[in-house]
Amino acid sequence: MGLISEDLFHFQAALEQAGTSLEEFIREQYVGKWLSEALYSAMAIRTTMVGAIHSFLASEGLFNMEKVQMSPVTDPLAHDVEHTPTVHYKGMPYVTTHSMIYSKFLACFNPKIKGLFVDSPNIRLEIESPLRQQRGKYLIDFSQIDVELRRNRGVDFEMYKHKTTEVKELLKEDLERAIDFFERMIIAAVTAILETNEDDLKALGVALMEPKQPFPRLKMDEIKASYGRKEAEAKAGEELDSQFYWVLGLMRENYDLIYPYILPDGSKLPLTSFTSDMIYNYDICAKALIRKTSTWMPALEILSGAIREWLYEPIIERLIDNRIITERPVFVDGTLVNIQALEGYGPFLTAVAMKDEHGKPYFPETFGGGIGVERTLFALLRGEKLHKIDDLTCFGKNPDSYPMFLF
Repeated sequence: MGLISEDLFHFQAALEQAGTSLEEFIREQYVGKWLSEALYSAMAIRTTMVGAIHSFLASEGLFNMEKVQMSPVTDPLAHDVEHTPTVHYKGMPYVTTHSMIYSKFLACFNPKIKGLFVDSPNIRLEIESPLRQQRGKYLIDFSQIDVELRRNRGVDFEMYKHKTTEVKELLKEDLERAIDFFERMIIAAVTAILETNEDDLKALGVALMEPKQPFPRLKMDEIKASYGRKEAEAKAGEELDSQFYWVLGLMRENYDLIYPYILPDGSKLPLTSFTSDMIYNYDICAKALIRKTSTWMPALEILSGAIREWLYEPIIERLIDNRIITERPVFVDGTLVNIQALEGYGPFLTAVAMKDEHGKPYFPETFGGGIGVERTLFALLRGEKLHKIDDLTCFGKNPDSYPMFLF
C-alpha cells in the first residue's frame, strides 16, 4: 500500500498546484456522474440489454459457464496493448484475462453441450493515444458477453486437405448459421429495450430502430479498397441507412478460420494472399441515431467473432505464423518435451492434441463471438448526453481520460 499512498500524495499535490483539490476532482469526475440522470438511464438500458441477451442465449439451449479471470495463458490479441498483468500465486505466474476464447474452446469438449455463454472479464491495458486525444471508446477493464457454439461437422484433416469444395459448402452453411444467430440475439436485445426503456432513450436524446433480418453485409476487401485502412468499417457504414451492419472477412486473430490454409501437399499459403472470401470471421457494427435530427453518429464495432480453427495442424501453424509460439510442440509418450519453449501454451496445446480411444480429437468445431457490453451501449447511446464511454459507466477506466484512476 505504500506505493499507492505515495502516488496519491503526488497526484493530490499536482491538483493543488493546478489550483484545485482532491475533493473537487472527485466531485467533478465521479460524484457528479454518479448522481447524473444520464448514467441512471444508461444503467437502466444496460440492465435490460444484458438480461435480454442472457434470456435469448439460455432459450437457445446454451449453458452459462464461470468466469476465468486468470490463467497461465490468455488471448494474445492482434492489436497492441501495453502489457498483460501477471499475478503470482502458489509459485506460478498467472496472466489476467484478455478474453475467454481458449477457455470457451476447452469447455466445449463435451459433445452434449450445444454451446455456452459467459460474462467474460476483460483486462486490456490499452496504450494511451499517441496524439494525446480523447478517443472515447476504450476501457482498460470491461464486460463482454462471450458466446461459443459447437458445429459438429466431423471434418478431419484428410477431408480438410482433399475435399475443399465440400468443406467450403459446410463452412458457408455454418457462416450463415452464425450470422442468423447473432442477428436474432441483437434483435432480442433491441426489442426488449424498446419495450422497457423508451423514456430512458428520450432522456439521452437517441432513438433505436428495431432491426430486421438480414442486416447489411460488407466485405473488408471491398471497403478497404474504397475507403482505405483507417476506420474503414465506420466510413463504409456512413452510406447505410441501418443501425446495425456486418463487416466480413477481416484478417485478425490466430483462431479465426482461414480456409484453405494448409494445402494437400502440406504447404501453406502465405498470410498476405488471403482474401475476405477465405476468412470466416465477422464484426457487427452499430451507430447511434440522434432523435432530434434523425442523423447517425459514426459507427463502432460492437461484436466480433468467427468460425474457429478446429484441427490441430492449422491451429499450430497459425500460432507460429502469428509469432505466438516459436516452435511446434513435441510429444513423447504423453510428455511435452519442449514445454519450456511454449510459454503458457503447453497445457492448452496438450489438450488440443489429445484424442479419445477411437483416435478422434476432443477439440471441438465451433463458431462464436463476443459482444462488448459498454462498447454496445456507447455505440447506440452516445450523442447529446453521453460523449465518451466513461459517461455510461460508474467506474470505467478510459486510458485517455485521467492520469490516475481513483476508484
